[in-house]
Amino acid sequence: MKKQVLKRELNHSLEIIITNKLLKGDILKVIIDAANVAHFHKGEGSKAKLKNITLAVKALEEEGHDFLIIADASLRHNIDDKETFVRLVNDGIIDEVPVGTIADHYILDLAYEEDAKVLSNDKFRDFMSEFPDINSIRIPFSIQDNELVMGKAKKPKKVKNLLQNICDEILNELERKRWVVYKGKETTKFTPLNVAKQAILLLDESEQDNVSSKIEGIFSKLPMFDKVMEMVDDVETSVPYVIFVLVHPKDYKAAVKDAGNISVTVADRLRLVHKPLIAVRNDLFIKPGYFGLNIVLTDEVEDNPPYNIEIQTNTYDEVFIKKNSRNIASTIAGRLGSWKFPFVSVKPNMILEKPGEFEIYLEKNSKKKKDKD
Repeated sequence: MKKQVLKRELNHSLEIIITNKLLKGDILKVIIDAANVAHFHKGEGSKAKLKNITLAVKALEEEGHDFLIIADASLRHNIDDKETFVRLVNDGIIDEVPVGTIADHYILDLAYEEDAKVLSNDKFRDFMSEFPDINSIRIPFSIQDNELVMGKAKKPKKVKNLLQNICDEILNELERKRWVVYKGKETTKFTPLNVAKQAILLLDESEQDNVSSKIEGIFSKLPMFDKVMEMVDDVETSVPYVIFVLVHPKDYKAAVKDAGNISVTVADRLRLVHKPLIAVRNDLFIKPGYFGLNIVLTDEVEDNPPYNIEIQTNTYDEVFIKKNSRNIASTIAGRLGSWKFPFVSVKPNMILEKPGEFEIYLEKNSKKKKDKD
């Protein structure tokens, strides 16, 4: 009696599968890892259960998902209803990977190609290095009271250093176009005093060893400024240097607050007639609490950047990159040595599917052309 009931359920599920294939075509959204599903709660010494696969089909149908069933070649030899299983394979309802093919790799590769999820409790640890975002495509499940309950795939992890990778590629592109860019990444602990010390040492490396104590005395006597005056619009050709102070966004306000003190300290120590201009820039390469310096001769500072930037990326990273487009622009301006920021646009590209993928395009800045004219 139980066998007859099981047969009816299997035949009903078969009809559902065929209907799904006819109505929805070959669009893939969920791949059923047939072996993993069939082996769920398999008793010791018992065989994998074909009914588990039919429960998976039913659950996906009820959710309105498109699906594909993929099984490794050995499953037919360890399934409780081999006759029905083989018929489903022969009818093209279940896709069986070729003998000798690693089914797990085949499933993951197909999932990444087709932007599909995988219904499986297998964590695929052996393939983590090749498919680092497995948890974002894997849908876990459980079977209770004759029903398969699907969990949720985890959100893809942000690719580490994605914003830095983007900025690196932009700087490389500018270098290929023969523009000089600052690419230093060694940083010093951020304090106004350390910024002044580092600027002086970079501008005058011949100073004596006791420079630190002299600077500290000068700096301690300077009044703190509540606001830094707008110096960019009143640049004088006699000002020798522009010091771009590169900081993490969290340290931006503190750096701006002490920009005037830093400028006076540097000018006093080096006996400059005019104070150097201090331009504070958010920089995505700098860690919180640290800073970097890009010191440029005044006549070499660009008013407008030579290029605007278009970033094409996958739909997952698009929002994240857009939120940080201002910081990307600031990073490039500070390392290129330009007063104004490049315009950064972010656009989705359906060809770029995996998290962390992007392409950079530089477009000539029309304002830069006008400046030259």
